[in-house]
Amino acid sequence: MSVWSRFTRFIKSIFGGAISAMENPRLILEQNIRELNDQVPKMNENIASVKANVILLQKHLKRAESEVAGLVAKVKAGIQAGRDDIAQRYALQLEKARESAASTREQLVHASAAYDKALQVKKAFMREKDRKIQEAKHALREHERAQWQSKIADTLEQFEVTGIDHTHDEMLQRLQEDTAHSEARLEMALDSTDQDALRIEEDAEEIRASEIVKQLKAEMGMAEIAGDNEAEASDEEAIKSAKTIGKQRAGGA
Repeated sequence: MSVWSRFTRFIKSIFGGAISAMENPRLILEQNIRELNDQVPKMNENIASVKANVILLQKHLKRAESEVAGLVAKVKAGIQAGRDDIAQRYALQLEKARESAASTREQLVHASAAYDKALQVKKAFMREKDRKIQEAKHALREHERAQWQSKIADTLEQFEVTGIDHTHDEMLQRLQEDTAHSEARLEMALDSTDQDALRIEEDAEEIRASEIVKQLKAEMGMAEIAGDNEAEASDEEAIKSAKTIGKQRAGGA
């Protein structure tokens, strides 16, 4: 490879890469859609021109055939009248008219074929245009969805990069720990202080109730009777104990 070829290849690689970097696929596809749609009016104009040529040739052929028919009638009339000179003069015109009609007829055949071909080309173009436009629109929708997904991914990455994720989890953990600590303190307070206070209060109420009962008994003169009953109960208990001890000794002997 020559030095010049290598140099040109180097230049193409630089500018080609720069052009590729500047190209925006989305804008290019949108421009392609506009250009495809713009081709339709131009194609319709060309087809209309071909159709107009067909119509014009049809008119020329009709006029030429009418002229040929008129000249044939004049030649026959001259022959019938015995005027060969007149018939010969019209015969030359008839020959030229027939040649012109044949040429026009041939042109009409080619023009009609060109018109049919143009219609087929337009049909194929419209089918391909619709297919390309649908592909382009689908690609553009996919591109928009990809951009949206990319933005979501960027947002999630920013959460991690800026420490939002870590701070969020840390604050949740701290709040949960504070809540658990407060609940534990409340349970401990209920298990210790409140129960002790309730027990003391219950004992105090029981002592107070006992004192009230004693005061009422004293007021009713029932203190001595209660004392006698208590003495009798203690004597009965002493007798029972003595009998029990005697039985145990007798059994031992």
